[in-house]
Amino acid sequence: MKDVPDAVLKPDREKSLRRRHPWIFSGALRHIEDRVAPGATVRVVSAAGEFLAWAAVSPASQIRLRVWSFDAEAVIDAAFFRQRIEAAIALRRQIAFMSEHGACRMVYGESDGLPGLIVDRYGDYYVCQFLSTGADYWRDTIVEALAEACNPRAIYDRSDAAARRKEGLAAQRSWLTGTPPDAAVEVDEHGVRMLVEIGGGQKTGTYLDQSVNRQRVAEYARGASVLDAYSYAGGFSLAALRHGASDATLIDSSAEAQALARRQAELNGVAERCRFVNGNVPAELRRLRDEQRLFDLIVLDPPKFVHSHGQIAAGSRGYKDINLVAMKLLAPGGILATFSCSGHVSPELFQKIVAGAALDAGRDLKLLERLSQSPDHPVAVNFPEAAYLKGLVLRVAG
Repeated sequence: MKDVPDAVLKPDREKSLRRRHPWIFSGALRHIEDRVAPGATVRVVSAAGEFLAWAAVSPASQIRLRVWSFDAEAVIDAAFFRQRIEAAIALRRQIAFMSEHGACRMVYGESDGLPGLIVDRYGDYYVCQFLSTGADYWRDTIVEALAEACNPRAIYDRSDAAARRKEGLAAQRSWLTGTPPDAAVEVDEHGVRMLVEIGGGQKTGTYLDQSVNRQRVAEYARGASVLDAYSYAGGFSLAALRHGASDATLIDSSAEAQALARRQAELNGVAERCRFVNGNVPAELRRLRDEQRLFDLIVLDPPKFVHSHGQIAAGSRGYKDINLVAMKLLAPGGILATFSCSGHVSPELFQKIVAGAALDAGRDLKLLERLSQSPDHPVAVNFPEAAYLKGLVLRVAG
């Protein structure tokens, strides 16, 4: 690429780039030429002048550069983004996440070589998140490439996540192409009918990262009485009831989420087997414990308890508390599926927390399975930060 400004690293700060990690923090930089616009591409070189990568500049972020390519011959242009998007789509086809009326994560940021870009597909509708300055800089090019590759009915921009504030970018929500749907979009998740409010709900509309886990956990649900804590729109309960659960109690603090869960239960013909509880989940778990209620299958899928390294101790206590109480609600031989979506909590730490809860609860649990995010959220081996969701399926002694 001609006439591209240089970003020069400090001496001995290129080790992570040689391992193909796509982030360069501000402290690693010696200087960037002043004429670089936010989001524009620079040529990253070592202190000795050796080419290392092509990257996008984010002046407001601690992650000052995000790498587009480590190939010295690469050109960061419209053709580059078309190729990366087409490769991401090909992967989802290969892993069978492209059913006609299904939903999936089409582009997962750094794991698909497109740092800061999220694209989720809900049937014929697509939702984008431009979470880095570089992705935002190429917004029009990316939308054009998506439209050409996928021919969606419409594309929505839901760039309102906290990550944009760290990049110095304002929140944005708008329709970018096509005609908005008249109502919630219905998608099929392994036979379960799900409703997605494009422009509403959590993340880009729902929690796609748990789609495979909902089906896996449901395999334990035949004949079971289910407790679905932090139930959101009821995905785990709907899958469990479809697999033969006798009944499900759904607890969530959001009345809006519970209204959606009720609509979906009615859509799937299982509403009469659901009990909806709107309230504080830890308090409701303790109430059920005091009532000496027991369940055969309990799902704990809380929101992120740990947003930074400094919150690990407090978040760990929160995870331990809800798991300890849930364990006391398990019937003999019952199953607990417990999750953490906090990237700062390692799988090893999460298991340690759960083991401590079991000890304090006086329950003997066996680990049956470890779960992680669905395959449409792949983890590039050079970018372990992409792995954030971890789950444990445990059985209490009979």
